[in-house]
Amino acid sequence: MLVKQISVFLENKEGRVAQVTQILSDSDINIRALSIADTTEFGILRLIVDKPELAEKALKDEGLTVSITEVIAISIEDEPGGLAKALEVLHKNKISVEYIYAFIAKTSHKANVILRVENCDRAIETLEEGGFLVLRASEVYDQ
Repeated sequence: MLVKQISVFLENKEGRVAQVTQILSDSDINIRALSIADTTEFGILRLIVDKPELAEKALKDEGLTVSITEVIAISIEDEPGGLAKALEVLHKNKISVEYIYAFIAKTSHKANVILRVENCDRAIETLEEGGFLVLRASEVYDQ
């Protein structure tokens, strides 16, 4: 049930994100979701792609610093309070969220949320017990 997220360490220079997306395009890799956290000097580009292992190799072959991290993807109602309900379940069970980003699924009226937490197995169990759909990696990669 864990989803592989690609993290790319980038200097904060013009064209760096364009370079990454071109490398992925040239390798026939589709981006499903992304997030950028940056400072004045560097950034971390986090990506969910349909072929994470191939993406890691393609980016490393171009000299970029890349890592794969396991994250959780959940499906929530695309309505006010949908995310709050999921986060409240985690909070009540003392599961800390390190970071989060979301994307809309093409085929449903749901929002998908990527969560990086300190204990993935416990978070998955807690979310499922709370009635939330935890997505399989293939469901995220194939959207």
